[in-house]
Amino acid sequence: MSIYIDKLTTQLSKAVLVSACSLGLGLGFAVTANAAPTTTNNATVTKSSPVFLGDGGNYPFSEAVRVGDTLYMSGQIGFKDGKLVKGGVKAEAKQALDNIHETLLKYGYQKSDIVKCMAMLTDMDDFDDFNKVYKAELAKPYPVRSAFGVSELAAGASVEVECIAAK
Repeated sequence: MSIYIDKLTTQLSKAVLVSACSLGLGLGFAVTANAAPTTTNNATVTKSSPVFLGDGGNYPFSEAVRVGDTLYMSGQIGFKDGKLVKGGVKAEAKQALDNIHETLLKYGYQKSDIVKCMAMLTDMDDFDDFNKVYKAELAKPYPVRSAFGVSELAAGASVEVECIAAK
């Protein structure tokens, strides 16, 4: 019976550790464990402080925030040289993704480090055109993504893209 209880305790401890690791992913937590096979696991959770990067110029937000090895980027619209590019959703999507790429490079990341994107479109009829640009700018395996329609975006933009990257 004692062997069964030791095995059960070890399995439960491993399950708790796996859960702690899952909760910590992308949130800036480091989880370490020191355990012998027949002893109780001891997990230590350490929070990584956020580092606020760049600024939004005249706007009240940071360009990006790094927590651990994860980079959370502010949403990008198709701005170039302080103005919204002309040419509709395709041109705006291309410029927004170029702006994201520039932010990634500035902070030591690459497009291949992107793990999550969120796309906001003012007209869901533009979804196919947006996807064409998105597929041309990013490579498989594609990051997970959400896309939804909104009634309005800043500066009259048709599309805004926000991404998270991790190393």
